[in-house]
Amino acid sequence: MAGPREKPEKIRCDACPVLCFIAEGRAGACDRYANHGGDLVRLDPLTILQHAVEHGAQAVPFLSDGNEEGSAQEWDANPVQPQRPFVTAIGAGTTYPDYKPAPFIVSQDVEGVDMVTVVTEGIFSYCGVKIKIDTDRHLGEERAIVRVDGEAVGHVMTSEYGSKMLSLGGVEHLTGGSKKEGRVTCDALLRLCNVEAVEMTIDGGDHGDVTLVVQAGQPPVVNGVRENLMRVGCGSATIGMFAAQWLGHVDEVIVVDDHITGVLSEHQAGKMLETPPSGIRINGRRSTPGRYFQVAKPGTGWGGTDVVDPLSILKDSDPKKAWQGARLLMVSTTGEQYAYFVLDADLKPQDAPIPDVLKASAQLIAENCEPSLCSVLFMGGAGGSLRSGVTQNPVRLTNSVKDALTCVTCGGAEAYRWPGGGITIMANVLEMPANAFGYVPTPALVAPIEFTMRLSDYADLGGHMDKVRPVNEVLTAGLRQISQGRGARDPNKAQNYRWSKGEET
Repeated sequence: MAGPREKPEKIRCDACPVLCFIAEGRAGACDRYANHGGDLVRLDPLTILQHAVEHGAQAVPFLSDGNEEGSAQEWDANPVQPQRPFVTAIGAGTTYPDYKPAPFIVSQDVEGVDMVTVVTEGIFSYCGVKIKIDTDRHLGEERAIVRVDGEAVGHVMTSEYGSKMLSLGGVEHLTGGSKKEGRVTCDALLRLCNVEAVEMTIDGGDHGDVTLVVQAGQPPVVNGVRENLMRVGCGSATIGMFAAQWLGHVDEVIVVDDHITGVLSEHQAGKMLETPPSGIRINGRRSTPGRYFQVAKPGTGWGGTDVVDPLSILKDSDPKKAWQGARLLMVSTTGEQYAYFVLDADLKPQDAPIPDVLKASAQLIAENCEPSLCSVLFMGGAGGSLRSGVTQNPVRLTNSVKDALTCVTCGGAEAYRWPGGGITIMANVLEMPANAFGYVPTPALVAPIEFTMRLSDYADLGGHMDKVRPVNEVLTAGLRQISQGRGARDPNKAQNYRWSKGEET
């Protein structure tokens, strides 16, 4: 009789604080580490950026990396150059439990200068995304709660010129609320950073909730309607830009806008063009001449207001100034909505066929509008575990970054470092290779971060010099394959060389 079947021994993963026990042939909770024959292996390959010359294309001198004989090109201090391999942290692994050196510390000669790049997949609890949405549509009052699957994941920020801003994530949502809130927040951040579409709602109060679909590099979808254009400017700016186009073709132009609605005959541009007062008056709080605030409530109608019928913002015309037959054009800041009226004997505006020249002016406004897009920027703070993976004296790395001796990148993408204490960075996810982000179920995001500096500076800040490996040891033949990257950073279509442990994937 056969004895009891032995169960394969599980191994413990120490790549994050969850410390999963993983059975043979299975992956951990993060789907990033697995038990392969008793060895803990990283499932995603190490990603390396390198310029790929198009088939049949011939290199020309100005694309030289400066190493050829007779080359006069000097290194431009950019550590991420498509002409040479750049090892990213994507697929590298983590430094957890914090005392370990970074998984890859790679040296390379750059224009005769010894450089080193330290790569780590950081576990970011203190992280989130800032989202810029190019639209005039009302998405919610400032500080309104943004929700995914009913859970609070962030809030509406201060509006910027022609754009609405959202702040999602952060440690308060990841770990400061319920378990479900943390899981939903982490999942939403992961999908947004990996350039996937995420549907969310924004608390609307009296205006009603707003449904929004956000995907980096794509137009926003507001209440089921795909946005097309970002406004050319506020109502006042639109008057200033296009006043000359209307001269002689219309007696009054009103550009409807949520923030500053413009009135041509009162505006300084109209005065300079000697446009006489029309007597057509609008609701709202008058600011400087020709500029009105609060003509309507915020909404998804004309110019980011709740206006559906543009005549609803008009007062009775001034009988001392208005006249029968006066011509009125009303238009939105994107040129997508426009209407033409003529005053009757009672000085009431009546619909009239719009002249071709005025229709063309509305189309010109639309032509000058940029496409409406969503921009997603990852933001995170590099803490102790990241810094100790670079140096035994972490504050020296912080000081080196502040002194611009060390360049910080995320998956090869340029990262903006916020001033002040610590290493707080922000990077455009569209400039990073595909699927650059992962997660751990603590919950937290896993994001690539690279520190590049001179080898001598690395030694001075107390780096792990015994762990430095030449780049040619990382780019071992047979352990890499090429796959098309997003190529957003480089017009020469940068591609990703991918390295995996022991086999091509």
